[in-house]
Amino acid sequence: MKAFRFVLYVMVVGLMNAGCSGDDGPLRANPNLPNINVNLTLDLNLPQYNPLNFPGNSFVTGLQGIRGIVIYNIDNSQYTAFEIACPNTPLSDCSTMTVDGLTATCPCNGNQYNIITGQLTAGEGQYPMLAYRISRSGDQLTINN
Repeated sequence: MKAFRFVLYVMVVGLMNAGCSGDDGPLRANPNLPNINVNLTLDLNLPQYNPLNFPGNSFVTGLQGIRGIVIYNIDNSQYTAFEIACPNTPLSDCSTMTVDGLTATCPCNGNQYNIITGQLTAGEGQYPMLAYRISRSGDQLTINN
């Protein structure tokens, strides 16, 4: 009986370890986007960030990121932050996306992405927008990776 429990334990632990990986897979292995450090704090009391005080609004900043970051206010407690460099195009003069409403568009190939989910909504490619972590503490938004 003890041998059976030991074998069962080894199998369960083995299966759990097989499902874990230190690799973020293709989301982080995007060959089009270099891995850079992002650590940005936005003070929502400043007038330039006023749109982010209201749900449904977005703001694009060029302060950090590869080409910049689009921040979207879902409901004043949940925000999204994504890189605006085209994820399915090598960096070039045309690889900075433009944001209109909830859509980010890559001028190189016309691909379109949803700025709430980061997912490709029109066009072709295997990579979604690169997401950054974002949190709110009082009137401060912190964006990092």
